[in-house]
Amino acid sequence: MKFLKFLLVGIFFGIVLVKSEAVSWYRIFEMFKFQSFHMYGIIGSAVVLGAISVWAIKKFSVKSIEGKEINLPPKDKSFTRYILGGTIFGLGWALAGACPGPMYILLGAGFFSMLIVIAAATLGTFAYGLLRNKLPH
Repeated sequence: MKFLKFLLVGIFFGIVLVKSEAVSWYRIFEMFKFQSFHMYGIIGSAVVLGAISVWAIKKFSVKSIEGKEINLPPKDKSFTRYILGGTIFGLGWALAGACPGPMYILLGAGFFSMLIVIAAATLGTFAYGLLRNKLPH
């Protein structure tokens, strides 16, 4: 019962992504071929909304549901980690046709081939955990 609110928000988010075609392989393919603005519009509005939300949290000292102050520590600045990580993420996204969130939404929508993608993503995360100390950060 404690996590019901998270389940309901997740279901709502999944429905919104399916209805907006953000989990459509064809829309993702169009994006990577620069043929359509659809996905860039969705991602761009998410970035703008996120920036406004972070600004509001910092400006108005917003507290969490539990009443604790939200603390957002600054990120480490490193060009290599973001370019290399973003490139690997983008290649995986292009090959799989889905980024991490929509993988589960597509599985829930009945695309059982996503089980292979989820297994590969889990294996990649495990490999990163093993190699983390040897990678540039």
